[in-house]
Amino acid sequence: MRGFWSVYRKELYSLFASPVFYVVGFIFLVIAGYFYYGAMIFYSRYSFQATQDPTVLGYLNLTEMVLRPFFMDISVVLLLIAPLLTMRMYAEERKSGTMELLFTYPVSDRAALLAKFAAVTSTLGVILLGTLPSILLLGYIGKPNWAAVFCGYLGVLLLGGAFLSLGTFTSAMTQNQIVAAILSFGALLMFWVIGWLKSFVGVTAGNVIGYISITRHFESFSKGVLDLRDLVFYFAFILVFLFLSLRQIESYRWRG
Repeated sequence: MRGFWSVYRKELYSLFASPVFYVVGFIFLVIAGYFYYGAMIFYSRYSFQATQDPTVLGYLNLTEMVLRPFFMDISVVLLLIAPLLTMRMYAEERKSGTMELLFTYPVSDRAALLAKFAAVTSTLGVILLGTLPSILLLGYIGKPNWAAVFCGYLGVLLLGGAFLSLGTFTSAMTQNQIVAAILSFGALLMFWVIGWLKSFVGVTAGNVIGYISITRHFESFSKGVLDLRDLVFYFAFILVFLFLSLRQIESYRWRG
């Protein structure tokens, strides 16, 4: 795709040069560290009880007691920070007037969109790298299931990608970054809590609601289970909102 790498490098530089990246990264790592510390304290106390009561030993499980809560807690933090990472993507371009300038460059709309999305996803990946020392420490003091660790991080990246794709769409809809962030957070929150309605509707509607619930598909990853259906859901979610973003951007060409 013509112009992809040029836009990717520009966006990546803009993200790392922005104070938003460092503020968001700091907040994310502090909150993630707090949740990790809490999970480890809980596991340590349970381990101490096991030394006094051998029957408790059979219930000790690093995946269920540390890894799964850790990844589930990270997903909650992602819900809060993803809109902050995507709010400037197109809203800033439209407000500053550089959107029209971008249209004159020898870069296709699709290449520019994918480059922007790849840059913000790479930024999220860098932030997630900050959590690796805690997992490596867990490997040093215990014997975690590394397959579960891989599934957990894969799920976090896919969930984050889904959040970012929706945030890209809301950013393309408005010129105001704050409005883009609020729209993104509201839409993500809807996909987050919609599964709660499953018990109040019929079987068919409940199955549909359960399927589009974004958290339901993450639970398997947090347990260390790799399910093809969950992979398909997240890839489809990302593609749908990137497609909608592309249509929104292309509409600016003929609207002027």
